[in-house]
Amino acid sequence: MKKVLVLGAGLVARPMVVYLLEHGFKVTVASRTVSKAKALIGKDKNGKAVAWTVEQGDALRKMVKDHDLAVSLLPYTYHVQVASACLEFNKHLVTTSYVSDAMRALDKKAKAKHLVFLNEAGLDPGIDHMSAMRIIHSVEKRGGKVTSFRSTTGALQAFEANNNPFGYKFSWAPRGVLLASKNPSKWLENGKIREYPGEQLFENYRIENVPGVGAFENYPNRNSVPYKDIYGLKHAKTVYRGTFRMPGWCETMRNIVALGLLEEKAPRGFKGKTYADLLRHLVKAKPKDDLPAATAKFLGLKPYATVIKRLEWLGLFSEKPLPKDRDNPLDWMNVLTLEKMTLGKKERDMIVMHHEFTAEFKGKKESITSTLLDFGEIGGDTSIARTVSLPAAIAVRMILEGKITQAGVSIPVSPGIYNPILNELSKIGINFKEETKRQ
Repeated sequence: MKKVLVLGAGLVARPMVVYLLEHGFKVTVASRTVSKAKALIGKDKNGKAVAWTVEQGDALRKMVKDHDLAVSLLPYTYHVQVASACLEFNKHLVTTSYVSDAMRALDKKAKAKHLVFLNEAGLDPGIDHMSAMRIIHSVEKRGGKVTSFRSTTGALQAFEANNNPFGYKFSWAPRGVLLASKNPSKWLENGKIREYPGEQLFENYRIENVPGVGAFENYPNRNSVPYKDIYGLKHAKTVYRGTFRMPGWCETMRNIVALGLLEEKAPRGFKGKTYADLLRHLVKAKPKDDLPAATAKFLGLKPYATVIKRLEWLGLFSEKPLPKDRDNPLDWMNVLTLEKMTLGKKERDMIVMHHEFTAEFKGKKESITSTLLDFGEIGGDTSIARTVSLPAAIAVRMILEGKITQAGVSIPVSPGIYNPILNELSKIGINFKEETKRQ
């Protein structure tokens, strides 16, 4: 019986652990909080929970040595530490994170040992790559070329749970979502590079209607330009990857960034104790000033603007004490959003992924769309957990069964990797709806 080491027992881990146990693997879950690992294993005799932290390097090496494959669900900064142990003991590796330069540097060593180091095997990155590449390769097999490619994903609350002023609820750790709000953006549009610094990210969005789903704000997701080469889109004049949010998100987040509420360092000279104190400091308001009005003036908004009402609802104008164990606006915001914007136990989330292709053939054009709409289970697994961890779990199974053999540091963009994973996802209900229109 093959043995799998899963490092991390966070919000997305459960579907992976359950899948692997159900498919006859021995699974060890190692986590800082061993109770979380035990909850994932349940009473399955082939499961084992271990208390472990990333500082315990020798323990990590021993665990890797005793297993056939390691899955790192840790923050990406620790993946190379795990990969080094895998190289030492000739073990395969799977992650759901973007490939870092440090991970990419291990490619030759992994190839020399015939080890599969598969990264970006989650949702986004992951399913986005696989579903896009299947269509791109299909167009090429039919003698066509893709001239325009757009791909956008949103991890959102289901429509019936969309009942707070921000139009967003966290089904996973909010700090990453907040940090991503400062990322610069870059993409290819009609043959020209468009790029904007992080503070202008939310100024460059559009409203997009996803047929059969609904209308969303769509804003650019980091740097899309490398995907022209990654996906082999030699003829594409447009290459864009974006993020979906409910209407109103972009304007609100643009102003939150402008206020300095996502900074990771303590504001200079700030000695206040409440969220209202923080806002007064950031907008340079006096104690007797009307704080919402002063904030609106600082942002160039009317006092009755929806953004101001959202900030008030969140509690940023309140006398609520700032958490004493945090020392910066980002972490203070993290606490507030966790309290007021977390997905409820009787609510479900949804994933919306939508690809748009323009393909040219001799004498004709095709417009191809591919859409994934997936919902979480009330009282069960979230959609984000399923769509992040199940592709990785399937990849683990396929590697250990010898069905995925591509050695080295890779991402799932080749048929030998994406076909078996997409086919298995389809069997468990994660499917795309495709439509082709000839122009």
